[in-house]
Amino acid sequence: MHATPRPPATQEQAMWAMDQLIATHLVGQQEMAQQAGLNVTDMTCFGFVIAAGENLLTAGELAERVHVTTGAMTGILNRLERVGYITRRPDPADRRRVRVAAQPDAVVLVRKLYEPYYVRLAALFADYSPDEIAVLHDWFTRATSLAAGHLEEHRRTG
Repeated sequence: MHATPRPPATQEQAMWAMDQLIATHLVGQQEMAQQAGLNVTDMTCFGFVIAAGENLLTAGELAERVHVTTGAMTGILNRLERVGYITRRPDPADRRRVRVAAQPDAVVLVRKLYEPYYVRLAALFADYSPDEIAVLHDWFTRATSLAAGHLEEHRRTG
């Protein structure tokens, strides 16, 4: 596939477009969470549980990823368990820890909510060459790392 000619853009225009994408995703995540009967933090946690697959995360690992205390994570897991999204399993290596598993029916429900959007994203990516997708992947990966580093620095310095 050959790259489609793209209109020129400045760094400022690209940053503005990124800001619009982030804002739209924030609103969308809120609406998806509401449709799933969750709040955004709980939905984000559940997304991490789904992404982990069979490599079940501990409550502490989830707390780190969502940047909440372990006490707050207990509340999140209680809510997710109460609505049937997760189960807690003892960690076979350390019975004091629990690992979090997604309930299959909840995974189906959430994937059904997001699937139409991901189908559209796949169609959008089809408009890009493999080299362009490699650049996008690199940019998203590096921007995510940069954002995580900035957040961590901001948390340390207040």
